[in-house]
Amino acid sequence: MERSHPKPALKTKDQVKDKYSKVTPKPAAKENTKPQEFKLHTGQRAVKRAMFNYSVATKFYLLEIQKKQVEKVQKMIEDEEIRCLRKEMVPKAQLMPFFDRPFFPQRSNRPLTIPREPSFRTVNSKCWSCISENELCYFHHAHALNPIK
Repeated sequence: MERSHPKPALKTKDQVKDKYSKVTPKPAAKENTKPQEFKLHTGQRAVKRAMFNYSVATKFYLLEIQKKQVEKVQKMIEDEEIRCLRKEMVPKAQLMPFFDRPFFPQRSNRPLTIPREPSFRTVNSKCWSCISENELCYFHHAHALNPIK
């Protein structure tokens, strides 16, 4: 029993290219289409920008008017204050003293103040002798515990 193996046929270059390139067939030509009309937003944006610019300009204008009014009011107030000060600063003659009734000083009715010795020491204060030695004196001296009266 002989088996016959069919020999594969030699492939041409075109067949080899088709195998690897997978060329798709070209679609049929479409008919000419008309372009759709489109609308740009530049006109709308220009209108919005103009409105924004107008609102900003009116805002600055109102702020400037308000600032001028405030300055005007402040100037009026300052002018009024200056006018009042000038009225008050008018020199006036002082009255003549009464020479027929001379001045006699009288003794005050307030009690005299009683002087006290200041108390610079506290219970946990450093002693003058201990400050130089950098030690704390708590019980070395009796005057540290007894406040001065």
